[in-house]
Amino acid sequence: MPSLFKQGDISMGGIFPVLTKEIGSINTFTREPPGVECAGFVQRAFRWAQVMIFAIEEINRDATLLPNISLGYRILNSCGSPTTALRAALTLASGVKENKSTTQCPPPISALIAESGSSLSIAVAETLGPYQVPVVSYFSTCACLSDKSKYPSFFRTIPSDYYQAKALAALVKHFGWQWIGAIQSDNDYGRNGILAFTEEVKKLGVCIAFVGTVLQSYKTEKILQVVDMIKRSTVKVILAFVAENDFYALIKEVVKQNITGIQWIGSEAWITAAELSTPEIYRSFAGTIGYMIKKMAMPKLKPFLENISPYTDPTAAFVGDFWEIMVGCRPLLNGKINGTHTKTEICTGTESLTNLEDVFFNVTELRVSYNVYNAVYAIAHALHQLVFCEPVGGKAMKPCLNLSDIQPKQIADYLHQLNFVNHYGDTVFFDEKGNPPASYEMINWQLIDGQVQHVTLGHFLSTINKDYELSIQEDKVVWRTGELVPNSVCSNVCPVGSRKARIKGKPICCFDCIPCADGSIANSTGSADCTPCPQEYWSNEKKDKCILKTIEFLSYHEPLGIAITVVSLFGVSLSLSTMFVFIHYKETPVIKASNSELSCFLLFSLFTCFLCPLTFIGRPTVWTCMLRHTAFGVTFALCISCVLGKTIIVVTAFKATIPGNKLAGKFGPSQQRIIVGSCTFIQILICVLWLTLNPPFPDMVFRYSNTKIVLECNTGSEAAFYAVLGYIGLLAIVCLVLAFLARKLPDNFNEAKFITFSMLIFCAVWITFIPAYVSSPGKFTVAVEIFAILSSTFGLLLSIFAPKCYIILIKPERNTKKHVMGKII
Repeated sequence: MPSLFKQGDISMGGIFPVLTKEIGSINTFTREPPGVECAGFVQRAFRWAQVMIFAIEEINRDATLLPNISLGYRILNSCGSPTTALRAALTLASGVKENKSTTQCPPPISALIAESGSSLSIAVAETLGPYQVPVVSYFSTCACLSDKSKYPSFFRTIPSDYYQAKALAALVKHFGWQWIGAIQSDNDYGRNGILAFTEEVKKLGVCIAFVGTVLQSYKTEKILQVVDMIKRSTVKVILAFVAENDFYALIKEVVKQNITGIQWIGSEAWITAAELSTPEIYRSFAGTIGYMIKKMAMPKLKPFLENISPYTDPTAAFVGDFWEIMVGCRPLLNGKINGTHTKTEICTGTESLTNLEDVFFNVTELRVSYNVYNAVYAIAHALHQLVFCEPVGGKAMKPCLNLSDIQPKQIADYLHQLNFVNHYGDTVFFDEKGNPPASYEMINWQLIDGQVQHVTLGHFLSTINKDYELSIQEDKVVWRTGELVPNSVCSNVCPVGSRKARIKGKPICCFDCIPCADGSIANSTGSADCTPCPQEYWSNEKKDKCILKTIEFLSYHEPLGIAITVVSLFGVSLSLSTMFVFIHYKETPVIKASNSELSCFLLFSLFTCFLCPLTFIGRPTVWTCMLRHTAFGVTFALCISCVLGKTIIVVTAFKATIPGNKLAGKFGPSQQRIIVGSCTFIQILICVLWLTLNPPFPDMVFRYSNTKIVLECNTGSEAAFYAVLGYIGLLAIVCLVLAFLARKLPDNFNEAKFITFSMLIFCAVWITFIPAYVSSPGKFTVAVEIFAILSSTFGLLLSIFAPKCYIILIKPERNTKKHVMGKII
């Protein structure tokens, strides 16, 4: 295998993809070249190899790092292929004879610097791991390589994708992107990178719409499938976690089909690649943003690179190809033309690399090259500690270990402990788990003066076991001219008053917006659920605010309350007027015949009954609730007791006309008062027990309406309430039966007829009251009870007293004893 070689006391190996496979020569079944044909020269990989040589020569000149010890190297090409990389690693680890006359046999390497691709590093690390040969990678970022159980001797000077995934997830969160696409390389780097990123963004509620897969060896048909996937998707942001060579074919198709309006996010593998940063590609990839490892300047490197020449060492591999690209001609060495392109003219020998304007010689923004430099120095520091048993700068400089006794495993052990700080003062190595402290630069593509430039926006800084922080320097953020950062969502954010509803079979970021149900609100955009309003509140029309429900009770200010008040006061005045008539005409036969004392008691009870409805109007309070039910029960008990007393008097009066009957003498005024008092006292006792054990109380009722709170008096004890009604009903039934039995007694003025009629009205009202009371909603329950009170009271007043007043006021000629007794002379 062609190599760059130099003998030394201790030898390092290096594997770089200096030459790569041509796409047309790849076997698509095995994804390997048919042979060892690697024709494509990779300029930046050649610079990585030269940086390794530069670092080794710098160390050899250093009198403190490895004094009196020379480092050698052997650098091979991986061709960007895991198989070729593995072959190179085995070649370096076992030692191979040089094709020279001396048949020199180089010693096996003590450490290996490899590789640029994660899949290549996995192949190398898995093979050399059992032999404890330290492998230090400069550009393999797969987080899987941090598994020390699988790769015990693998190290790297670049952050693992674990950190980049967190950085990219923080970037997506910062801009509010929730619906993004992803492109991955069909290898360990791409698959593991997208997997780590997906795990991070899922924690933030971000959805991956699709994952396209590309590879350098893919046929055009497979690339076009990915392009079609991008065109059909609604995403406006796409993350490409791919290697530079794998991505180029897709980029060409995207530009060819003029796919624009997408915000691309790049991984560190291609975000700063010069080959992809052209004005033609910029049309579709304008404003591409991503992260790259922190850059570093190496001023001393430029003279070294400018001194590269095929004439210095004609046997050095890859130099002829490099010279042909840089100078534009093929060097003539030992009578042979060195180079691969036959159409290029032959060099004259006077060509020079000095003052060439090429990105190859720009040493102010080194990234991967600087990682190679650090890898060499890390191994050198480990060797120093092994040889001198002291860290660099220690006092003892006498070797404590023979070079021939150094084993690769010992170097690996020291690398595990090493916290390397280079002479620029930047901590760049790794911790004991193989994970380095990460320091990323945020890069944005901008077109400046006709050239695509990578503008630094800020840094993503992280340290082991600490929180991650995204800091964007606003003064440096320069996006596409006149354009805003795109809004990439599967579904627009649900407005206030609605909630998100998952769409079956689609990611969580795709949803419908469902208006909140009545009584619940969503007062912020993008709510996952609607929040129920408290019981006393209801949602407004927009469903974004809870408003207090309408308070409803029977008030004096509404028409129904006014009407009830007027009717009640009319009844009061009517009963008072009737009482005045009875007092004024108390000596007349009609009033004497109807028992004036009981009539006055009855009129007083009717007066209080007419006042009862006024306690049912207005906002319920503790006192009004207790008063309205008990006052109603006691006054009606008094009323019916008086009617019952009058009924008994009528019956006994007419029964007294029968010879030998002495009932009339047994029911005098005292007995009448006892009947009224005892019957009323029983109701008073029921009410006292009611108020003592479980009294009525003001209550808020929500069952009648969702938008209203009905204030009413809760009866407290339902049994007590119906006991009060039942007792009044019992008195009314007894009174009705007695009056009914005396309805046909002789006399022109038979009061039993009027009592019977009044009791029929009373019973009919209260029988219909119960179902109406139970079924009436809200304040109409109170209205039904008031109607029953007023109608039954008016029934008693008019049925019993209207005929008497009619005779007294309208027909005074009938107000005689003869007429009352029904006797005609």
